[in-house]
Amino acid sequence: MTAAENSALDSIPADQQGSFSSFLKTLASFTGDLSSLTCPSFLLAPISLLEYSAFWADQPALLTDIPKADSAEERFYAAIKWFISSLNGSFSSRVPKGEWEKKPFNPILGEQFKCSWDNGTYIVCEQVSHHPPVSGFYIENEDAGVIVNGHDGQKTRFSGTQMLVDQVGYCTVKLVSRDESYLFTLPSLSVNGIWYATPYVELYGTSYIQSSSGYFASIEYTTKGWISGEYHHFKANVTHESLAGPTIIEGQWTAKSTITKHQGSAAPFLDLTSLEKPAIRVADLDQQGALESRQVWRKVAEALKAGDYMTASSEKSAIENAQRALRKERAEKNETWVPEYFASKTGEEIYGTLREDIIAKCDGKFVDTMGSESGWLFKKHNTLKASSS
Repeated sequence: MTAAENSALDSIPADQQGSFSSFLKTLASFTGDLSSLTCPSFLLAPISLLEYSAFWADQPALLTDIPKADSAEERFYAAIKWFISSLNGSFSSRVPKGEWEKKPFNPILGEQFKCSWDNGTYIVCEQVSHHPPVSGFYIENEDAGVIVNGHDGQKTRFSGTQMLVDQVGYCTVKLVSRDESYLFTLPSLSVNGIWYATPYVELYGTSYIQSSSGYFASIEYTTKGWISGEYHHFKANVTHESLAGPTIIEGQWTAKSTITKHQGSAAPFLDLTSLEKPAIRVADLDQQGALESRQVWRKVAEALKAGDYMTASSEKSAIENAQRALRKERAEKNETWVPEYFASKTGEEIYGTLREDIIAKCDGKFVDTMGSESGWLFKKHNTLKASSS
């Protein structure tokens, strides 16, 4: 056990030590999906999981850069830059320096989160399903002509000393002025260090990117082994029928990476350590609706920030009990809840044939993390597929 892990265990509040011990005992014998387990309050982050969707635009300038190049090849590389920056925002840079990973609140059905950035990019998020939990998100910068639409959920399980999380979902990017679409699948992640109250995230597995212009990438995620390797490592292999050879993009999804085009020499690709995180703009609480994330979880978040874990647990339970009562009432009235911002669509309606293109290029190695072939599309659109797909 490291000094940091000892320090983390010693810092567990006295009134939470029993809860933490019970939590570990439950984990040790639990089988199945872990999303139903109650996490000790001191391991909770004062933020809803729904807000994490905003990390898809963690570097909004990289998003709006995608359509700028006249070359489809260069646009594809720009899309990878943006995607890697979103992984860093989602799973690394959002954790304050010197702190550990914490569990966000499970969004309630219909919960919403909205924010924007100074460059004109904005996002609308909505919890479109509770069982299973699924978050829909829509990002747009009208001036740049860039749209991101997607959904994701999580299936969790415990293996050895790790919590394994399969991200179920995908996102579609549409470049309006280029009539070009991209489909991104999502990597899986492992949460390590739980036994010592020092959780941290690593990515593993493979994700894929397919564009309507024919460019394809498989991205493998690995971490440091006992002897060699590095943390947060990724390697992307980019192919297209027009290329003389594959392009390799490799490095850390939290830091620096290089690009080697067509068996040439390696060159710098992306340095996330040199980029400042732009601030998001969120409406004041008194201007937010009752279903907006920071309004829903306000009392819980305030108690957590104050270190009042008993009040946090009580307020969190009150919200969850109210939701159970609403579900029971809808069931008794035979009512079907409908999202405000998103509509269920088939995959073909959203992204055309891009999924089939990915499967065809995976040589039988495709691991389906997209879930069903349906998805959730922002109601402003009927499709995001390019005319060629």
